[in-house]
Amino acid sequence: MIKEALQYLVGLKDAKTFEIHGEQYATEQLHRIPKVYDPTPTAEAVNISTLTGLVDYIRNGVDDLKDTLIVHIVSQTEVKVFSELRADMARSRFINCVARTPQIAFERFQDLEAFNIMLQACFLENIDRAAVLKVVGNVKEDNVRTTGDNGVAQVVTAKAGVATIGDVIVPNPVTLCPFRTFPEVEQPESKFVFRMKEGPSAALFEADGGKWKIFAMQNVKEYLTGALKDCNVKIIS
Repeated sequence: MIKEALQYLVGLKDAKTFEIHGEQYATEQLHRIPKVYDPTPTAEAVNISTLTGLVDYIRNGVDDLKDTLIVHIVSQTEVKVFSELRADMARSRFINCVARTPQIAFERFQDLEAFNIMLQACFLENIDRAAVLKVVGNVKEDNVRTTGDNGVAQVVTAKAGVATIGDVIVPNPVTLCPFRTFPEVEQPESKFVFRMKEGPSAALFEADGGKWKIFAMQNVKEYLTGALKDCNVKIIS
């Protein structure tokens, strides 16, 4: 770094300044040279996908790190582990932890078979999930387009029994719990608008303004605070 800085300074001898309409201009762009140079190399981050792996890395002293570590909860699906600032105001990044969460089709209508599979595979079981599954599993295809809709609740024609047909009110809003953060922590529930239309097809629209992300990050912080107790770390989110 010092060698490069000196070479750059030597190159400035060719720089010239001149004045145009009272304003000063230069033929070269100047860059500030840091007063303090720290020759310590910067570490390359290890990529992992679980909080368990992050905790194991710190508690087991994989790289025998002596200084305080900064655990930064970037989002509900990403956590990074940094060193403290060095003399040159740079940091080493040791861990980049990104959760592997399922791709869930929000804000988009899809056929009832795909919608049913998504609910069962990507959402935790609760009362509202059961109610939605009951509706989409019994809708009579040729009568969905006769849906009654008052802007909030919908009424669709569905199978009420083995051979009978009846009107079923589509629940709204629904409180569901999709897998959207690290599997080691509690998945936050949030509200969704559940809609159906001809096809038949169904969709879920997020209705909490992203508030669930705050709860998810709090859950991650609580987990790491407990798991890294007595470790030389500072956790921020």
